[in-house]
Amino acid sequence: MTLIMGVLNVTPDSFSDGGLWLEPGAAIDHAVELVEQGADIIDVGGESTRPGAHHVDPVDEQARVIPVIRALAGRGITVSVDTMHASTARAAADAGAAIINDVSGGLADPEMPAAVLDTGLQYVVMHWRGQSDTMDSLAHYTDTTAEVRAELSTRLTDLVQRGVDPSKLIIDPGLGFSKTAEHNWQVLGNLRAFETLGYPVLIGASRKRFLGSLLPAGATAADRDAPTAVISALAAQAGVWAVRVHDVVSTSLALEVVRAWQAGTDD
Repeated sequence: MTLIMGVLNVTPDSFSDGGLWLEPGAAIDHAVELVEQGADIIDVGGESTRPGAHHVDPVDEQARVIPVIRALAGRGITVSVDTMHASTARAAADAGAAIINDVSGGLADPEMPAAVLDTGLQYVVMHWRGQSDTMDSLAHYTDTTAEVRAELSTRLTDLVQRGVDPSKLIIDPGLGFSKTAEHNWQVLGNLRAFETLGYPVLIGASRKRFLGSLLPAGATAADRDAPTAVISALAAQAGVWAVRVHDVVSTSLALEVVRAWQAGTDD
């Protein structure tokens, strides 16, 4: 069964909801609401990774996310920490996080593999070619699927050689990171190629700008929730481990449709 990872941006500048959940009380309340709506995991991030976003000092990042993670874990909610910083990953583990979701796949901070090994947490390895201020210039591929898969495979091999338990690893092909809309659709259309790596797959398409081209001019980021839900359904049919979304309600309904469809097929 495909899990739902609910997005909780504890930031002032995220592209779709920056500032809404910056205050800890509001963030905690929103996370609880997402769980009630069907989220299995809450992904807490304190640094925006949208194109052109400013880097955040780990001290400031931790001030944003650790109180929220501690409160949610204390309520029995499964929490992932969305961070590229090893020190934040370690602090989040101490606060009760179960997953480290690193958009750089361990490339941004050389200490991250050691943090993954020491904490023993599950670790999401995303495909990444560079920081937010340069990643768009790196979106060049001859064979998108093959190249993204190969680069992910290299990261996985490196982590395992460093002693990370392969059973703790999850892969994310990194939609929108050093990829144009065309590249994103090529990745989505070939999800099974990533599953052949032998690791669970996480897909994070929610509200990303490449979905905006499907909508009328002037559409908001929230208007992208409908195409996001469709992607969630198709990704579930392809067997992904989880989908990372802002709007849990629409994706939860989409996954219910998939389960009903599959049950009908089994009959």
